[in-house]
Amino acid sequence: MRQILKSRLSGIAVATALTAAALVTPARSLFAEGTEQPAVERIVAVGGSVTEVIYALGEEDRLIARDSTSIFPEEALELPDVGYMRALSPEGVLSVDPELILMLEGSGPQETVDLLRKSGIAIADIPHAFTAEGIADKVRTIGAALAVPEKAEELALKLEADLEAARRQAAGQTSGVRVLFILSTNGGRILASGSDTAADGILKLAGAENAMADFSGYKQLSDEAIISAAPDVVLMMSRTGDHGADAEELFSHPALAQTPAGRNNRLIRMGGQYLLGFGPRTADAVRELAVELSSVRS
Repeated sequence: MRQILKSRLSGIAVATALTAAALVTPARSLFAEGTEQPAVERIVAVGGSVTEVIYALGEEDRLIARDSTSIFPEEALELPDVGYMRALSPEGVLSVDPELILMLEGSGPQETVDLLRKSGIAIADIPHAFTAEGIADKVRTIGAALAVPEKAEELALKLEADLEAARRQAAGQTSGVRVLFILSTNGGRILASGSDTAADGILKLAGAENAMADFSGYKQLSDEAIISAAPDVVLMMSRTGDHGADAEELFSHPALAQTPAGRNNRLIRMGGQYLLGFGPRTADAVRELAVELSSVRS
């Protein structure tokens, strides 16, 4: 299999493609015996950005199902839904009889992943780094797994250039703006994003400053931590429930009310998958976020 991929990839990103090939569980060959043509036509995509890349590559006709985070493009919603990527059941995934599962890093639970690996179905593990380079790696890994490395290389280079242009444009608009990304306000408790998160990654691409970069992952904040962070603006996903507070409700929180964001009623909402998916639309998300943040400096 590796030899086949190597021959198909001569001249373009050979090292990257071989790394991608190594990520595919060798439960079943992805290629027909003695041919370079792909034998896989029944593919399940787990992870919204994985599905978006497949559509961007023009390989959507091979998709038979997707997970519940795969909400773009709109046509993807017509595919069967095998469940939330972090709460998959083996029965749900196996019910559609896939030949290949493209599984975004972080999918689970681990028990389900282990059972799927034992089922004999090929699984490609797709990396999910929160950087421009990570998006390109994701595209190349998916392209290698689908045996369309040339198309993937073309898309990766296009996205890299677009992201670099968006990053340069944003840098002049958002420098020094302190942003607090809030994941949840359940029960009046603020769960915020630190470093090594998708929110931190998108803020870096947009040239802004994560007001909570001194810890890793997500953490419930004390009132003192919120006040001392002094965010200029709060960023949240456009969702309902614990994510759905409007600006008036959010800034009625005693600690948030004392921040520059609270005093100036500055709340930005963007679609979660669009903002944090790190896929083909990320450059557009960076531009849109930068425009929103630029108003803080005006």
